[in-house]
Amino acid sequence: MLRVLRPFAKSVSIKTKKSEHSLTHVYDGIWELRGDSAAPGDYRVVASYDSAPDWVSDDPYRYLPKLGDLDLHLIVEGRHEELWQALGAHLIESKDSLGDTSGVSFKLWAPNAQAVRVVGDFNSWDGRAYAMRSMGGSGVWELFIPGVKIGALYKFEILTKAGHWITKIDPMARAFEIPPATASVITKSSYEWQDKTWMADRAKRNALKSPMSTYELHLGSWRGPKNYREMVSDLVGHVKYLGFTHVEFMPLAEHPFGGSWGYQVTGYYAPTSRFGSEDDLRYLIDQLHQNGIGVIMDWVPAHFPKDDWALARYDGEALYEDADPRRGDHPDWGTHVFNFGRTEVKNFLVANALYWLEEFHVDGLRVDAVASMLYLDYSREDGEWLPNVHGGRENLDAIQFLQETNATVYKRNPGVMMIAEESTAFQGVSAPTDVGGLGFGFKWNMGWMHDSLEYIQKEPVYRKYHHGELTFSMLYAYDEKFVLPISHDEVVHGKGSLFSKMPGDHWQKLANMRAYLSFLWAHPGKKLLFMGQEFAQVAEWSESRTLDWWLLDHAPHLGMQTLVSELNALYQNQPALWELDHFPEGFRWIDGSNSEQNVISFIRTSESGENLIVVINFADYPYHQYRIGVPEAGNYQELLNSDAERFGGSNVLNPAVIKTAKEHSHGFEQSIEIAIPPLGATFLKLG
Repeated sequence: MLRVLRPFAKSVSIKTKKSEHSLTHVYDGIWELRGDSAAPGDYRVVASYDSAPDWVSDDPYRYLPKLGDLDLHLIVEGRHEELWQALGAHLIESKDSLGDTSGVSFKLWAPNAQAVRVVGDFNSWDGRAYAMRSMGGSGVWELFIPGVKIGALYKFEILTKAGHWITKIDPMARAFEIPPATASVITKSSYEWQDKTWMADRAKRNALKSPMSTYELHLGSWRGPKNYREMVSDLVGHVKYLGFTHVEFMPLAEHPFGGSWGYQVTGYYAPTSRFGSEDDLRYLIDQLHQNGIGVIMDWVPAHFPKDDWALARYDGEALYEDADPRRGDHPDWGTHVFNFGRTEVKNFLVANALYWLEEFHVDGLRVDAVASMLYLDYSREDGEWLPNVHGGRENLDAIQFLQETNATVYKRNPGVMMIAEESTAFQGVSAPTDVGGLGFGFKWNMGWMHDSLEYIQKEPVYRKYHHGELTFSMLYAYDEKFVLPISHDEVVHGKGSLFSKMPGDHWQKLANMRAYLSFLWAHPGKKLLFMGQEFAQVAEWSESRTLDWWLLDHAPHLGMQTLVSELNALYQNQPALWELDHFPEGFRWIDGSNSEQNVISFIRTSESGENLIVVINFADYPYHQYRIGVPEAGNYQELLNSDAERFGGSNVLNPAVIKTAKEHSHGFEQSIEIAIPPLGATFLKLG
């Protein structure tokens, strides 16, 4: 028996390669054909209307499901590492004996639905003729619809257990309309990557023992309203000039509200359409790679917004979130928390991490708000949270999810980086999973960031009372593999720009910044600096406007940018500044206790034993004939001085050759006498 729905048709038949058969109208637009032979294979439906005597169309229900048993098994088990290949909407192009059968295969996980229909601009948003088929206990629904093309808009209509029809986006959609419109969009990549050399080198790279200095940016406000492709020339040129090894994009997954900066995601598998197509983003990443620049992207698996057209109560029930608001709601952000204990939800997120790394060649993911995932009582008062099975506050499901994500990512993509934004003292964030760690490659060092910013904002006369805030980080510098972040969070919401945090007049603010950035580049740990701080942006960052690039017309701000460029050049050329970042033998104090003079001095060492001497003066006056002990005798040279005139400084420099004297100092048999600039740093090396 063959049935089709053709409301208002005068007659309906099916046409095969050799014959045509008339159907009988049964009820309310339903037509059927009964027979005692095998069902016809390739056929088309011919319907006659008053306005269209012979409207020929294909029948979605003559096609077998496009989802195999193995896919369904892996989905149920929560182990489908390429979930984006199994679920979502995929263009399929083929032919049969009657011609073209191209169309789109729709597949959706909605286990609580009583029925699901596909609606879109190809059916006037009326899903009655496109009811999806249930794939049994898997909770998956599927339907292949012939004739749907790239660019078509679609959503899913879901009949809930309560008997209500709701309309939802495709959680696996790879494109969406430009917000505030919300429909999912059919897309298919045709991009051909040109970064084979980069990808091959990445797979062999040891991130721990490699230089990593990252330029963080918000794409929408960096240079104003440009798309991914238009951004390439400016971004590549700027980052190459500055010498950063990586860029880090604030979240680029689709999100409805621009003011969330991308941290409230609705389309986890779709680059935001604000800046172009998925292949436009691929082009941007490819061009960065071809110019030797790595790409890190912020990833937000901790929570998602409550928009009723998106993931919240997706099939009428709590699905992606926990049903109990004590675990399923986030009080700080007004969002839902993912149900990390549900295998299909965990699979959705693990596969999403792989999707960005493998389909977009992203080199690392910076995982947002990890602390909020680790603790069940995060931002909750007593009585507002549920303990785990052992009565504790740790979210055991989230811990297991993070471990699985990291282990799977590193297994499939050698050379990539998983970076945790984690602000507590949780043990083992960057320890391997096989010893009980979370398995991240790196962790943001929020303690260093808070302490050092607290110190640098003090007037120099008071800094001696806060010297410990400058040096305390070395007591735990090797507990984790750290990134030192001066991120967007530190220059927004009333905190002011890095420039505005500094004490003193305009010159002193810039000098303090130069000393502070020198400290950032000299301290053990990988580096991250938010856009605009490289030229001392004066105003606080806002996502609604571009950076104040006009400041580069002023010599002092141009000097700051020159310093950042030269710091990066020094950094990359001196393995002592990065090779042993995460190993105690890579750092040694010369004098970390000179609080009276606001001076710190230390040695950075490479694997081969080369030493780099760093001396930083946080007082607002210079020191001449300042003696420091050094580990080797000979002639030293000044590689970089942050007080140089070209940076906007007062030019308190050292001679071309600085000879050691056989004078004991700081535990060394020999020493050198140097000038230390006011609010400045000097980097010295044996010539």
